[in-house]
Amino acid sequence: EVQLVESGGGLVQAGGSLRLSCAASGFVFDDYDIGWFRQAPGKEHEGVSCISSNDGTTYYADSVKGRFTISRDNAKNTVYLRMNSLKPEEAAVYYCAVADEMKLLFSLCVSRFGAWGQGTQVTVSS
Repeated sequence: EVQLVESGGGLVQAGGSLRLSCAASGFVFDDYDIGWFRQAPGKEHEGVSCISSNDGTTYYADSVKGRFTISRDNAKNTVYLRMNSLKPEEAAVYYCAVADEMKLLFSLCVSRFGAWGQGTQVTVSS
C-alpha cells in the first residue's frame, strides 16, 4: 500500500520556523518526484515546493522562495520541508504527494494523482 505520512506541523508565531517531514512507504521512493502542497480553508490545494527524484532539482512557489527549503533523504524514504519566517496567511494543512514529473519539467509543482493523505496542520499566529 502506497503511503505518505506527514508530520511536524503545529502552532508557531509569525516569523517562526517549522520543519515538516513526509515518510513514504509502499513504493520505490527513489523513482518519484515528491512535492509539498497546502490547502487553506476554502481554497484549492497549492503547490508549495517539489523535488525531483533523479538530480534533486527543486521548485518553489514564488511566495516561499528564500524562506522554505525542500530536501529528501532517499535512504530514509523521507522528504522534508523547512519553513522559515512563516506568515499568518500560510496557515493551512500541508500535504506531501507524488508530484507530476512531466509538469515539473516546466516548473509546475502539481500532484500526479490528486490523492491526499491526512496532512499536517500548520497554524501561524500573528
